[in-house]
Amino acid sequence: MRLPRSLALVACLLLAAACSPTFDWREVRPEGSGATLLMPCKPNSMVRNVRLVGEPVALTLSACSAGGQTWAIASADVGDPTRVTAALDELESAARSNLAGGPAQTLVLAVAGATPNAASRRVQFSGRLGDGTAVQEQVAVFARGTRVFQATVLGPQLPAEGVETFFGSLRAGS
Repeated sequence: MRLPRSLALVACLLLAAACSPTFDWREVRPEGSGATLLMPCKPNSMVRNVRLVGEPVALTLSACSAGGQTWAIASADVGDPTRVTAALDELESAARSNLAGGPAQTLVLAVAGATPNAASRRVQFSGRLGDGTAVQEQVAVFARGTRVFQATVLGPQLPAEGVETFFGSLRAGS
């Protein structure tokens, strides 16, 4: 039995789409951050002026969506080494309160090139978006000098392999 040519073409296209990867990993170097990481999609970047530890800072955000999750990294230079620890605490706390997140589970964080800081950490928690949708989020906060970072994966479910690729690829500085 022979398939009509148009049906065979549709079948080939469906098979090709089924084989397309959900994640298209690429190395990303957010401008001005000195960081390098792998992201599963091409991020869009923006800069916002925000208050961090009571002072205005320019926060650079690079984010994209793939596989039903949002993947992002943000960074800002707080300008003063004495403000770094409080800024890391504030970044993690803000992420959790944005989702009315429950208790956090602490996970392993090792970022090459990061400045050692007791407030550096990676956590996972569950919460809800503004529309009530249940989500999970993993957040890592770390610093290099006076530049603070927040790396995030957010979604209804977090794919273990993709999340480990993302957080395992984080590098601060060259």
